[in-house]
Amino acid sequence: MNGKILIVDDEDSIVTLLKYNIEQAGYEAEVAYDGKEALEKASVQSFDLIVLDVMLPEMDGMEVCKHLRQDHIDTPVLMLTAKDEEFDKVLGLELGADDYMTKPFSPREVVARIKAILRRMEKVQSGDRDEVITVKGLKIYPSQYEATIEGEVLTLTPKEFELLLYLSRNLGRVLSRDQLLQYVWNYDFAGDTRIVDVHVSHLREKIEPFTKKPSYIKTVRGLGYKMEDPSKHEI
Repeated sequence: MNGKILIVDDEDSIVTLLKYNIEQAGYEAEVAYDGKEALEKASVQSFDLIVLDVMLPEMDGMEVCKHLRQDHIDTPVLMLTAKDEEFDKVLGLELGADDYMTKPFSPREVVARIKAILRRMEKVQSGDRDEVITVKGLKIYPSQYEATIEGEVLTLTPKEFELLLYLSRNLGRVLSRDQLLQYVWNYDFAGDTRIVDVHVSHLREKIEPFTKKPSYIKTVRGLGYKMEDPSKHEI
């Protein structure tokens, strides 16, 4: 068994299609038909990934995602929606989703996205279990998927953690938005590099003492971002 997936959708035909293909791929599949049921199941059971439709009764997918992150449930979320609007895409990712697909979709593509997300998480965790990356007061523990700032544990989504880890492993190096998209998301977002900007903004809110004058994650105008060690600039 490769893992446990929660499918959240109120359309029987889509649930049947997804459940069949996900189970054929070797995963265990659980189903919720509305937003409240999804939150209840996610709060009492451990899932490796949640496939979450946006348009749901009781509570829509955006609200579900928001509540999951507020409750510190960092399970990766793959959002599904019939809306092919850029605003919805960015908003979904702002709320903590890790990936985004629009309907109609191929079940094979959904399974491929699930595998890509879980494979990337496994890759991050599969290094030296004793590895700790330290950048001044920031400590990153790849095998635990955890980071702390001045001893306080940070609440990060999987994508925020992977972005932070990649930046820290390339300390002092300028990384373009396209490079970050390629590494962290591992596929093309049709050139929508604002997804990177959204996640950098969220990271800054969590690690920077002053978000308007960041000391860890610097913007390199016209190029991208780089992480610096603030202690090197202290007098």
